[in-house]
Amino acid sequence: MGSEPEFDFCVIIDDDDDILMASRLLLRRLFKDVAIANTPDEALPLISARQPDAVLLDANFARGATDAAEGLAWLDRLLAIDPEMVVVMITAHAGVQVAVAAMKRGATDFVSKPWSNDRLLATVRTAASLRRSRRSMVAAPAPAASGAGSPLLGASPAMARVHSLISRAAPTDANVLVLGENGTGKELVARELHRQSLRADKVMLTVDLGAVSEDLIDSELFGHVKGAFTDARTDRVGRLQAADGGTLFLDEIGNLPLRLQPKLLTALEQRQVTPVGANKPVPIDIRVIAATNMPHDKLHDEAHFRQDLLFRLNTVEIDLPPLRERPQDLPELIDHYLVHYSRRYGREMPDMSPAARTALLRHDWPGNVRALRHAIERAVILSRDTALEAEDFALVAGAQRIAPAAVVPPSEGDDLNLERVERRLVEEALKKHGYNISLAAAELGLSRAALYRRMEKHGL
Repeated sequence: MGSEPEFDFCVIIDDDDDILMASRLLLRRLFKDVAIANTPDEALPLISARQPDAVLLDANFARGATDAAEGLAWLDRLLAIDPEMVVVMITAHAGVQVAVAAMKRGATDFVSKPWSNDRLLATVRTAASLRRSRRSMVAAPAPAASGAGSPLLGASPAMARVHSLISRAAPTDANVLVLGENGTGKELVARELHRQSLRADKVMLTVDLGAVSEDLIDSELFGHVKGAFTDARTDRVGRLQAADGGTLFLDEIGNLPLRLQPKLLTALEQRQVTPVGANKPVPIDIRVIAATNMPHDKLHDEAHFRQDLLFRLNTVEIDLPPLRERPQDLPELIDHYLVHYSRRYGREMPDMSPAARTALLRHDWPGNVRALRHAIERAVILSRDTALEAEDFALVAGAQRIAPAAVVPPSEGDDLNLERVERRLVEEALKKHGYNISLAAAELGLSRAALYRRMEKHGL
């Protein structure tokens, strides 16, 4: 018995019933549900209703058509419905030209008929992973310090440095290396760099080197010609060539095998790429953004990563801080995701007990923003009419920062006047936490609104 499918739903659109049935059986390894349709019109209600993790779209439907005009028109229409939709084009005739055209118009990737089952699974898995990642990138009105329109939330000094580096590096063509633990938002940084760049109106392609098997990385990056190796039944354009004019994001660059690192270095230095099995290089004009969670010491070890390639990639280096090092941003992130997931699932905005908020603020978040997001999403989905409690967030035991010492009011003799004691407690909590309302409220066991009322009451 195979393992549980990784993704929920996929739609395959092709006028060939044999193709539909074969790909449906194969992709059941990845998806809990795979729907098939002979035409885009037939598939449209399914796509609109269920927001699939991936759509496989044939390039030609009319009998005898080979120019892919109909498939490309439908690609435009699908992306107009949902710009974040992940569409993998299915090509047969003039594969390379159609593939490049499709990817420049927003397709995530392509597969050529006839295909290798391993290639199809790898391509669709990478595409569906991208869709999952895009769903996590929820843009929201960010404070001025975060940059207008940026989905990177947080106004802490650490995040201010990140935004400053992005704003200075983005308009240049300098290659950028983004470092950070899993879940810190490295792809968000890459997308923000592209959005603010001079290439913003061009394609940005992503290759998750952690999701592509080592034996496929070569042709994934550099492409191949027909007959270059077993199962190379058609020409395939590589991502470096397909991203021509735009940005190529190499996620998890630390997974690039040592044997391929010199080839990537040569391609970047000479600004040309030679597909596997080809004799003639193809010129490329790309800006490369790479990311890795590899520790600094390992990244600077020649046994794991070529230093000449590292120097080529990290013209600018952006180190994303883990969430535990920017606790000032937690209140904004918590409130943002509560609002977002309440809207997404059609729920009333739930209240949160002071104890729950305290638990979230003191948690160490080893999975970073991704873990925080998932915890809040789970709590909103399972919420009832009562306020959210700490146990609703399923926090991992032991991942808690050491709590600050309890607030003790300054001694003023035997003054037991309740109003004066309350004022001193509130004042002390505010000073202790640098007037961070959320942290002060959490330590006092109050909601933010309750603390604001007490501040107003005591003229603070």
